[in-house]
Amino acid sequence: MDLNIKELSNGIRIVHQEVSHTRLVHCGFILNIGSRDETKEQEGLAHFWEHMAFKGTQKRKTFHILNRLESLGGELNAYTTKEKICFYASTLKEHYAKAADLLFDITFNSTFPQKQIEKERQVILEEMAMYRDSPEDSIQDELDELVFENHALGRNILGTETTVGNFSHMDFIDFISTRLDTSQIVFSVVGNISFAKALKIIERPLEEIQEKRSLYVRNGFQNYQPKVKTVEREITQSLCAIGRPAYSLHDPNRYKLFLLNNILGGPSMNSRLNLTLREKYGYVYNIESSYSPFSDTGFFGVYFGTEEKTLKKAQSLVMKEMYKLQTKKLGTVQLHMAKEQAIGQMAMAEENYAGLMLVYGKSLLDHGKVDPLESIFDKIRNTSADELQEIAMEIFLPENMSFLTYKPQ
Repeated sequence: MDLNIKELSNGIRIVHQEVSHTRLVHCGFILNIGSRDETKEQEGLAHFWEHMAFKGTQKRKTFHILNRLESLGGELNAYTTKEKICFYASTLKEHYAKAADLLFDITFNSTFPQKQIEKERQVILEEMAMYRDSPEDSIQDELDELVFENHALGRNILGTETTVGNFSHMDFIDFISTRLDTSQIVFSVVGNISFAKALKIIERPLEEIQEKRSLYVRNGFQNYQPKVKTVEREITQSLCAIGRPAYSLHDPNRYKLFLLNNILGGPSMNSRLNLTLREKYGYVYNIESSYSPFSDTGFFGVYFGTEEKTLKKAQSLVMKEMYKLQTKKLGTVQLHMAKEQAIGQMAMAEENYAGLMLVYGKSLLDHGKVDPLESIFDKIRNTSADELQEIAMEIFLPENMSFLTYKPQ
């Protein structure tokens, strides 16, 4: 399956892959703007923009936006991360033109009516309350604050009650005018449609967008200091989150850390943390580690919940598993199996064409290209046991970890 990429005169790029054995087309706009690009006073504005995109454009009201694809069996969605805003849709191939037109409309022609801002403000405040009431979610947000202290990467994507309560129509207009850069926008298409047909629908309206370059430059994260914090909450079990900064999107070690994280506490039931803390000792129901790279830094973390009486034992076992990876090199068979497992997971993820569409868009924004999956497999296959041990010795040092614990009141 060939990948097609075209850059328009205003800098907007289109990436496309035809998949003939599906009835669907997945498409979306990926913007290189996220919550880290807000000022302190704008905290939560990117996420609010994502919500407001569905609340009216120059030619559509909310009902017409929400009903346009849903009534045809399609799906319209959006999300905000620390570095991206995505508006995307999945639909039958015969409705691609309607999906592309709708996505173009909500991405570039939103009007941000004040009456709708007031309504959606309450929705977001409810969303914030829901997250606060979910300690499993809030502990991970609070760990971000601990690790990336006094930096935009540490702020909650949803914002604060104060900032969300103050946003007006002009705040959205100002934010978009200073942050939107046409060279930092990608329209991605994956599905049963040719490149020529995909272009025919979307190329002209995109070409008509005036070229715009933003002078804004992201503030890099520096001067990390590990911290330990304990919070009492109305919960029945203790929760623990452990984390630290890690490799960026541009670091050649990122695939090695991806593999190492998969071994330690990735999504599979045979991860070392799961086998030890759940299967051997029965201390946890769920435990996982994660690695998230950003444009200038990254995040590595471990999260689990356990009874208060087993908290210290569980923490000790987590650090012990990290220590083993620092001090004991993987055997040949262990390493081979770990590589095959990681490659298999990535290959299965490629079968999710909606996710693949988003991955292509983000890769084009972050790296200016889309690496073939086989080249990523090669990077994983070429990773040695010595390299994994060196990365474990750097990333898993306990003195560089921050610890956040929620304990029952």
